[in-house]
Amino acid sequence: MTPDQKGSIAEAEIAAVAVRHGVSVLRPLNDGLRYDLMFDLHPRLLRVQCKWAPRRGDVIIVNARTCRRTADGYIRGNYSADEVDAIGAYCLDVDRCYLIPISFVANRPSIAIRLAPTRNNQARRINWAKDFEFAATLRRLVGP
Repeated sequence: MTPDQKGSIAEAEIAAVAVRHGVSVLRPLNDGLRYDLMFDLHPRLLRVQCKWAPRRGDVIIVNARTCRRTADGYIRGNYSADEVDAIGAYCLDVDRCYLIPISFVANRPSIAIRLAPTRNNQARRINWAKDFEFAATLRRLVGP
């Protein structure tokens, strides 16, 4: 699949899971914005950048970099809280969507979220995938 196809699939899956959780999903009419979708969380609006997230062993890699083509070539950068509120990620290998608040990835190129314990049993400073599953993050954002 091409990067555009992967991005389209990720965006569609993230929008679908949001709707299944009772979230109204808005799409911008114009291109060039830093976010792909907006979630209406009543009364809060959440700007969401959607990403395809590959699995590497027991880890899902969520890239949080921007890349745009200019006359001078590609310009790469990172997202900030001024541009997006969360990264929505879809991993085809586990067929799950994740919602990562921007505070976890602001000015970082990526975040690794773990599906299973580490081989050395490290438990501190681990980003567990279950903590970022869509429903779990949504509950933290809107409350019970």
